[in-house]
Amino acid sequence: MRVVIAEDSVLLREGLARLIEIGGMEVIDTVGDAEALLRSVERDCPDLVVADVRMPPDQSDEGVRAALVLRRRYPDLAILMLSQYVEERYAVDLLTGQMRGIGYLLKDRVADVAEFLDSLRRVAGGGTALDPEVISQLLVRRDGDELDRLTPREREVLSHMAEGRSNAGIAEALFLSEGAVSKHINSMFTKLGLPPSDSGNRRVLAILKFLQGNPKDRS
Repeated sequence: MRVVIAEDSVLLREGLARLIEIGGMEVIDTVGDAEALLRSVERDCPDLVVADVRMPPDQSDEGVRAALVLRRRYPDLAILMLSQYVEERYAVDLLTGQMRGIGYLLKDRVADVAEFLDSLRRVAGGGTALDPEVISQLLVRRDGDELDRLTPREREVLSHMAEGRSNAGIAEALFLSEGAVSKHINSMFTKLGLPPSDSGNRRVLAILKFLQGNPKDRS
């Protein structure tokens, strides 16, 4: 697994590189701004990009805008975004496109090395890794849409699905049997209008509905 890191903080950039190499992946380049990230991906064709949401020159949304460009140019490229704070707008911009191989985590999660490496591998393998704090904010800001049909337990299950957890992982987190999780998921699919005959990936479609619900306000 070949990785490019885009982070303007030299200390964090080098720390990420070390962690990723400990996890058995190869860091092929580290860069400090969005333009360098775009050039690096074009030149080196990595499997995974780990990038900060905010990067020079303006320290606003350069990182996530570069990620959106990369998603259009290289649909199979896995991308894990890191952010200092929960920034809902950036999360939604990135995550309401193709959901394969995408992640959005707060930088604090890097301190839990095992969990961080698990998130990296999940994203690199085509899954998702969404920070629980991001999901929590998205959930509380939804109102008057299809998500209101879900029970509190179904919303919990959907939240864990958005984090990228499998049925077994959800069962462990919520202290349920896998059979109970499956029943909640099937009920949730029905309420969200995702019947078994749907040709798409229903887990992905459910997460998209979750992300695209009507926010009470969005800055």
